[in-house]
Amino acid sequence: MLEIKEKSKCSGCHACMAACPKNCISMKPDDEGFLYPVIDAEKCVGCGACEKVCPIIEKCRPALETRAYAAFNKDNDIRLESSSGGLFTLVAKEVISSGGVVFGASFDKNFNVCHICVDNVDELSRLRGSKYLQSVIGDTYKKAKNALDNGKRVYFTGTPCQIEGLLKYLGKDYDNLITSDIICHGVPSAMVWQTYLKSLDSAPVKNATFRDKSLGWQGYSVKIEFENGHVHKEMARDNVYIKAFLSDICLRPSCYNCSFKSIKRASDLTLADFWGINNVFPKMNDNKGISLIFVHTAKGAAMLESIKEQMAIIALALESNPSATKSVIKPKKRDKFMKKVNSENFEMLVRKYTKRTLIQKVKSKVKGFVKKILK
Repeated sequence: MLEIKEKSKCSGCHACMAACPKNCISMKPDDEGFLYPVIDAEKCVGCGACEKVCPIIEKCRPALETRAYAAFNKDNDIRLESSSGGLFTLVAKEVISSGGVVFGASFDKNFNVCHICVDNVDELSRLRGSKYLQSVIGDTYKKAKNALDNGKRVYFTGTPCQIEGLLKYLGKDYDNLITSDIICHGVPSAMVWQTYLKSLDSAPVKNATFRDKSLGWQGYSVKIEFENGHVHKEMARDNVYIKAFLSDICLRPSCYNCSFKSIKRASDLTLADFWGINNVFPKMNDNKGISLIFVHTAKGAAMLESIKEQMAIIALALESNPSATKSVIKPKKRDKFMKKVNSENFEMLVRKYTKRTLIQKVKSKVKGFVKKILK
């Protein structure tokens, strides 16, 4: 029987729940709002299926070779609706055009994030755009397997732990499956997100955009629209939720020692923002979004070949991104922050726990000065 002794050893991928033949595992939120498997001991027969599919206990084999590219979708409308270069939509359209289905993260009616399945191009807008909190997988692994076994093409997107959870659950390779993960900073909980929304307005949310590009890709905004007509929009650098997220004070415990940090991965593709494009190919950057793509498998390479006419693309020397290979460091004040999320003013709490000390400011300035000298 799977036993979670340390929360840092569970990514909440749902593979154990999907694999249980007796349906005796459910995912329940802890006091921080993160989901963990809870086993009904009376129903459990001790088959060990849950342990066999846990991607942290036994990881998938990574790709033998990885290639890197910078690219963007030539359709400017789609590109501006996307967080980076709009490559997800090109892959998704290719799969749907052949009668396939696409799985990805979408807001639900309460504006939490969950995985859903779409089978038409018009619904892809629900899956576009970054969503900075953990998506609930639910039964989508089972739905993906059913579609694959019925001969449909499947494109499954998610965080690295979610993709490895899917692959472990499936237990074999499918020619009709294409997967892509992301370079993941870490995932905040739904509890923190809902607390933030309530701090803005008590009305129901109508729409939420974490990466509004109306002022450009590199200076994006966070935009929250409410049913009562209230619109909250501000630059990401000024937004308290983004401050909490990027300060690492509200991430899942497993994110501080992530088991999936690597350039070489088990997914077919890895999609990310190419923030360093100005250092490599500045003429390509028009501030509308550039994707960094890692191609890990022959299936991934074949997919890129099939959509290459619809994008601008250049091959690169393999570029590393710190979030691809290194876990963030758990802040000393993280646990105190999480305990106070629902008991104090959210904005004041975030500003208090993300405020840099004088020593940190001095260290930052010295580091920047040293970098200039070494150039």
